[in-house]
Amino acid sequence: MISYEVCIGLIILAVVVCAGDLNLSKIVLAQEDCWFIVPLFPAGLMFFVSALAETNRAPFDHAEGESELVSGFNTEYSGFTFALFFLAEYAHIIIMSLITALLFFGGWLPILPGTDFIAPSVHLALKTTFFTFCFIWVRASFPRMRYDTLMQLLWKSYLPLSMGFLLWIASLVFIYT
Repeated sequence: MISYEVCIGLIILAVVVCAGDLNLSKIVLAQEDCWFIVPLFPAGLMFFVSALAETNRAPFDHAEGESELVSGFNTEYSGFTFALFFLAEYAHIIIMSLITALLFFGGWLPILPGTDFIAPSVHLALKTTFFTFCFIWVRASFPRMRYDTLMQLLWKSYLPLSMGFLLWIASLVFIYT
């Protein structure tokens, strides 16, 4: 589980270095000229895959095995408690979609030029809805990864890549400012 958070944390640090501030509003406003997904595309892709893994949804749902033990921990709960667990999983998906939209896709900034008349909250809601749809689409499209391939992807690929990307972005920002 910790491999997801480490990669996500390093990628968020790269975004913070690009924006020059920890304030989420200033991170979004730093994307007025160009969304961070354009210059930070590999980091954005790694963030999205790590966010998928973080939410424990297929193909990364190794915390519970639906084919083994009748959905793992869900056998212990029923009624309202099960509903709360179920809602918490989907709330986690929506929050990760919101964070993706804020960090890489300009948050509440307009989607297209000339659409300033639409409320900023609508832009943010559309972007969040799109990423929530992508989360659900990935779950329906891909089979479960084996545990060893998941750990190889995250520990041997994404962790060194995200560390190198953070160092590269920090050095570029240091050189050009």
